[in-house]
Amino acid sequence: MEKKALGRGLGALIPGVEKVEQQQGTEVEVARVSFNPYQPRISMNDEKLQDLINSVRVHGVLQPIVVRSKGDGDYELVAGERRLRAAMAAGLSRIPAVIRELTNEQSLQVALIENIQREDINPLDAAIAYKRLADEFGMSQEDMAFGLGKSRSTVANTMRLLNLPQEVRDHLKQGRISEGHARAILSVDGEGNQIECCRRIVGAGLSVRDSEKLARDWSKEQSSRSIRQNVSRETTPALEDPNILDIEARLRQVFGTKVRLVKNKDRGRLEIEFYTEDDLDRILMLLTGG
Repeated sequence: MEKKALGRGLGALIPGVEKVEQQQGTEVEVARVSFNPYQPRISMNDEKLQDLINSVRVHGVLQPIVVRSKGDGDYELVAGERRLRAAMAAGLSRIPAVIRELTNEQSLQVALIENIQREDINPLDAAIAYKRLADEFGMSQEDMAFGLGKSRSTVANTMRLLNLPQEVRDHLKQGRISEGHARAILSVDGEGNQIECCRRIVGAGLSVRDSEKLARDWSKEQSSRSIRQNVSRETTPALEDPNILDIEARLRQVFGTKVRLVKNKDRGRLEIEFYTEDDLDRILMLLTGG
């Protein structure tokens, strides 16, 4: 069953459509409903879709789809693609629906939000949906988090998955690694290192915890190698200290970005890299506990 949080998300993010799931639906002919050209869904689990088809054959469609009128009795799907496909595959002639008057922009927003609210959404699909809400509708991570009932750090960390190399994203999309694995891989510097780290995780079937340890050890090894090759005499003694390397690795895991500790005798500095304003806000929230 779809998550009931959908209405809350729509109400908070798109004024005027806050009661979609509360409205009494009607029935429309399946053949008169066309698919949404703004549909953001990228992947669909065939096995789970078949389970839904089997359920629809026995129980029918229990939750209405959301459509908008195209005139002359035709409709365009806004939300509920899986239910519509299942109804078509099950041979239903009619399907319960809520009819809404929505602009093209609102139609895309509703489709994006419904996808994010799905319990089984692929984290990469969620990241892409978040990015589209930000890029195409100017929504901040804070707005998305509030409207969708999620923490801002959850939204930020999910969006960071888009920084992964394509090969790693493919493994994530296909379910070979989880979002937890992907976050561990993100803590490793360099695209080549991230790809190799991912291959080792997949090849060995490592758990998330073991993957985090692998990423920490990998970062230590890379830091040591970089130190030997590049750092100045002033910083070499302090940075080669294994305690310093361990601190850097732990901080990278916490902040999800490159961290460097420069220590010279009794003083030094801590450098935390960020790449966007939202990334900076995320780090500040981690530092302040906000």
